[in-house]
Amino acid sequence: MKLEQKEKALLFSETMIPDIFFAEHLSQIPGDFLKIYMYMIFLSKYGKDIKINDLSKKLNLPIKTITDGVKFLEKQELIVKKNSGFVIVDLQESTLNKLYKPNLTPSKETIEKTSKNKQRAKAIDHINNMYFQGIMGPSWYNDIDLWFSKYNFDDQVMIALFDYCYNRSALHKNYVQTVAEAWGSSKIHTWTDLDVYYQKREKLNSIKRDIAKKLGKHSGLTQYEEAYIENWVLDFGYDMNIIEIALKKTTSKQNPTFDYINNIITDWHDRNLKSPDEIEAFLEQRKKQIRDTKDLKAKVTKANHEQREYNNLDFLYANIGMQKGDIDDKWYFKFSFERLWT
Repeated sequence: MKLEQKEKALLFSETMIPDIFFAEHLSQIPGDFLKIYMYMIFLSKYGKDIKINDLSKKLNLPIKTITDGVKFLEKQELIVKKNSGFVIVDLQESTLNKLYKPNLTPSKETIEKTSKNKQRAKAIDHINNMYFQGIMGPSWYNDIDLWFSKYNFDDQVMIALFDYCYNRSALHKNYVQTVAEAWGSSKIHTWTDLDVYYQKREKLNSIKRDIAKKLGKHSGLTQYEEAYIENWVLDFGYDMNIIEIALKKTTSKQNPTFDYINNIITDWHDRNLKSPDEIEAFLEQRKKQIRDTKDLKAKVTKANHEQREYNNLDFLYANIGMQKGDIDDKWYFKFSFERLWT
């Protein structure tokens, strides 16, 4: 087959993509968005206009997918929108600009930080070799340094952070950042803190399984139901012994909701009840109060009934024009009474 000149040029030309793209961005781009980015690079090489409709037809993707992909690529700072269209960002130049921070006069704090970083450097080197095959992208170093400072992680916790994400096949920045923030919020700074945290999480997961089993939720708990349980265990400090008391109170309900159970447990917490014994004593006291209230209500009802009978008799006497003390003749009273109601 004979090739035209244009086809020859296309056949022997190359579209270059810098290694920094593979190290920093590839794992974070969904498949269709990656196709869009690659084709945009190809078009930009030949100075072609990048148009949404053309991308949709050429890549056989819906318009919405193209527009979503373009927005994603802009957010990732891979492309920039200008009046004339889209421009592909020079990743090597932009990465250098982010990394280059001139520091002509190192301060005492910087010197101390450098000394501390020598210890952290070993942890970072371990992370690079263990989880990135020795080719970790430059921006990861900045992020790790930020997490060290922001969350005050020690070296072992930082390594554990990457190990946790790696084992879940989620070694991308958004996920690592989310986990780091969660650990920081839980005041995890040392390996001991992390160990205590894992113990609490294991206890929490065990309680979730027990509750799901006892309530017959074989398909598992919803996100909102799990949030309730986390509140009871992590915020209130309640264990399964206390929660089970609340679950038993739902046996009389046909379809007990988590809202109902949560109201019970929250009420106990608001009353500062901290142990099963305190809660059982409180429930027994409530039962006694309910019984006493019923007894008192019955007595009041009886007294009101007797008072009504007495008042009705007075009314009867008043209507027949006599008082109770005036009755000497039973026959006259009977006659008057019958006349009143006829």
